[in-house]
Amino acid sequence: MNPPGYRHRVQMIYGPATGPVEADDVPDHYPWPERDGAPWVRAMMVSTLDGAAAGPDGLSVSVSGTADRAVFSAVRRFADAVLVGGGTLAEEGYGPMRAADHDGERRAAQGQAPAPVLAVVSGSLDLPTDEDGFLASDVRPLVFTTEQSPAERRAAMEDRCELVVLPGERVDVRQVLAELERRGLWRVVCEGGPSLLRQVTAAGLLDEADLTFSPMLAGTGTTPTTDVLDDPARFALRHVLTEDGFLMGRYVREDVA
Repeated sequence: MNPPGYRHRVQMIYGPATGPVEADDVPDHYPWPERDGAPWVRAMMVSTLDGAAAGPDGLSVSVSGTADRAVFSAVRRFADAVLVGGGTLAEEGYGPMRAADHDGERRAAQGQAPAPVLAVVSGSLDLPTDEDGFLASDVRPLVFTTEQSPAERRAAMEDRCELVVLPGERVDVRQVLAELERRGLWRVVCEGGPSLLRQVTAAGLLDEADLTFSPMLAGTGTTPTTDVLDDPARFALRHVLTEDGFLMGRYVREDVA
């Protein structure tokens, strides 16, 4: 049991500046690189000690903590786009993408919109368009789908988002990222789910993995499985933060580290 008045503090235990990390400094430990003509894609992930990505309710928030959520927020703050699969969007209940007053000057200086755009990948278009992620975001959401998606759903969504219809039977994440890059949205946070993340990884497009290890045992019954990758990519560890038993590692692909 912690003593009275004890407050957990984020500590960097491995990396360029070991010691306490103030809340306002967290974004500086998750920098975006200079633009080089291709998107920089970073994935936000959480795993329990037994490899679960969600709690008994099927939600990732059930196995996360305050420091993990602080990192999550910090990475989003200066992103151009938050990329998420339609299933994860529906399950996790996404709130609106809103501008933060204290970030406005920095985002404007970098040529960014006031807030990240919510970019959703969905073949079925079975999406919660009546929730705040669509209704209250400062930047109109983008939804990527295919020519095979239901025409009536496409028509119904036109006033809630900008719909990008791609050729083919399945949404190709390479085309999604190319379209985001064409729009100048190259700082991309991929928040899953597992199927979307696997597509990004299998295509060799994941540059960074920001992974939280949660000090919990939750069982993996609610964690979807994905196919084995033919050519696993290797990542270099840049730093490890810790708070209240959580470990937060920043990994960058070795060939760009």
